[in-house]
Amino acid sequence: MSSNVSHSIKQRKVAKDVFITPRDLALNHINMIDYTIDDVWYDPCRYNINGSYYSQFPNECDKTWSEITEGFNFLESDMGLEVGEPTIICCNPPYSFLDKWIKKCIEFKPRVISFLIGIGNLTARRIEILNNAGYGLSKMKMLKVKEWYGMSLCVVFEKDKEDIIEIDRKVYYSVKE
Repeated sequence: MSSNVSHSIKQRKVAKDVFITPRDLALNHINMIDYTIDDVWYDPCRYNINGSYYSQFPNECDKTWSEITEGFNFLESDMGLEVGEPTIICCNPPYSFLDKWIKKCIEFKPRVISFLIGIGNLTARRIEILNNAGYGLSKMKMLKVKEWYGMSLCVVFEKDKEDIIEIDRKVYYSVKE
């Protein structure tokens, strides 16, 4: 993709947050997560009844969803989840307010928080927000969706797990010749 595309994305006035995940990619992402039949899966941005994630969550587990276009805004309430509190949150979240999304996921205190995000969206600060809430980055897969900008990542953060990545906050300076 050209630098003109990157520049136009940075300069846009309204974010485009609806990117439907290919079904086979969503299933690949779901399969990264270790679960038990007692888990409650939550897709906070289902999109429709056949949503790529929601419709492929394990059948033996309870599952629930929210979707802003159907009047259930994940960021504004807990939706009164009828199947109980989620133990696994798995989705392709809207990137334009990812920080708010991460913080809302943490409020639910699930065992697993897992996202499909752009590679540039996995920042040290966001990892640290999850680390400070007790979540370690336990799995990560890099992939490409042809129509999407840049590389993407499936990331799995698990409660009380060690990170598979180390963050070095020291700022290094190049040597000038």
